[in-house]
Amino acid sequence: MFDSAVREGVLQLARPDTKWLSSGWNGGFSDANAAYNISVPKGFQRTDLDAYIDERRTSARFDRPGPALLTGVDLRHARGARRGSVEAIVTAGVSNPAALPIDPSNETESIADASDEGPAYGTVNVIVGTTHALDDGSLATLLSVAVEAKTATLLAETGFPGTTTDATIAACDPNGNEATFAGSGTPIGAAARACVRDAVQASLRSRYATRPVPSSVEDAKYGVTTEVRTETFHP
Repeated sequence: MFDSAVREGVLQLARPDTKWLSSGWNGGFSDANAAYNISVPKGFQRTDLDAYIDERRTSARFDRPGPALLTGVDLRHARGARRGSVEAIVTAGVSNPAALPIDPSNETESIADASDEGPAYGTVNVIVGTTHALDDGSLATLLSVAVEAKTATLLAETGFPGTTTDATIAACDPNGNEATFAGSGTPIGAAARACVRDAVQASLRSRYATRPVPSSVEDAKYGVTTEVRTETFHP
């Protein structure tokens, strides 16, 4: 699916004439020849993200514009997985976990050092693509399937459903063989789930080979626990 290259902390996933859907900065649908995952330094405080992304891409000598994600995970921990028409690339770090207790114990939202929260400290970024052609709705379904697989894998491996800065990009080839659906019960969706699961696990094993995974939000350097209750209603 992708022709990947890493230079100066920038991962380029190149593929001509590709349709992308990003949940990250300046996201949405786009047509481009590449997408990026960019590792930012500790203490990252830039807010002019479009300019920053362009600077990093140019510095790394990548001349193809495209959607980009930011991560605090060093790209040496990036891992990919392939099955059939599907490929996924992941960077996984959980130093800023976002816990969601099913039975909240109090009515306050606990935030650990929220002023420092940002992409420099963790993030699980997923880029998943298929060589099939998908319409906008099915590409959105592929993104949701990837997020579901990431969440299930993180819960099993770390106890957290995600971090405060996770983002996902889904991609397809508009000129490929058309596929009507991409849900979990389809070949594309099933392959995407397996690829995301395996790539998340592999990236976590690399990142935490010599350090422990945080056991709780309190044990992590940054993070959030959503403890609030809501008022439910019958529509």
